[in-house]
Amino acid sequence: MFDVKKSNKLKKSRFVQVFSLILFFAIWQVISMLNQNFEWFNPLFLPSPIEVCKTTIGYIQDGTLFSQLLASIIRVLFGFILGTVVGILLGILMSRSKLLNDLINPVLNLIGPIPVYAFLPIFIIWFGIGEISKISLIAYATFLPQLTYTIDGIRNVNHTWIRSAMSLGANEHQIFRRVILKAALPSIFVGMRVSLALTFSALVVAEMMGANTGLGFIIVNARNWFKMSDMFMSITLIGLLYTAFNYILMAFEKVFLKWKKDGLQSAIER
Repeated sequence: MFDVKKSNKLKKSRFVQVFSLILFFAIWQVISMLNQNFEWFNPLFLPSPIEVCKTTIGYIQDGTLFSQLLASIIRVLFGFILGTVVGILLGILMSRSKLLNDLINPVLNLIGPIPVYAFLPIFIIWFGIGEISKISLIAYATFLPQLTYTIDGIRNVNHTWIRSAMSLGANEHQIFRRVILKAALPSIFVGMRVSLALTFSALVVAEMMGANTGLGFIIVNARNWFKMSDMFMSITLIGLLYTAFNYILMAFEKVFLKWKKDGLQSAIER
């Protein structure tokens, strides 16, 4: 009975989400059509979803869309994975070593408030206009929030859980791997999802400066030639691509956080 109710709620939730997207594009289409009739502003500035779809089909037919998407996906994957791994590893080390934390934390407090995008010209000067500068910027944008959430997750583990594991005879390595790290995983995954949004923001900025491929490049090229349909197509694809990556991340989160459904005892035993 419980599984049936849960399944029904899940179906209802998915239906509402799909309906929300359909409603969004329908409203966009209606506003675009009304603007073409009444000319509240230049109709060229707001192409309809149908016009954007026609543009997308044109990109698919000439084989351009796949190469542009692939370039952006590769940059996102490499930058996100690199920034996430470095952020988690350094977060673990800083949370376990006060000396390391005292050495690195002042530097992070100094550069943390500086917008990530301000570093792009520096990265281009250091690494050139190739892939390294773009991936480095994306990784840096991912790294900072991931580091913060990792440290916060580890430091806020319930001390009672640690003492309970010690009373059961667990050594330091077992306590960290089976209690501390698992208890910090929810915060680490929150950091990943926050970082993912910043990853795509950094991707667009990196591709808008010094790139000849990618969705950000399409936006710049569309601006130069006043191709509004191309611009809206690229913006929409970036949103859909982020949504797809976010759902993949949520799927991984469900796999790694199965223990949350089983309770604390299962978290310690596994």
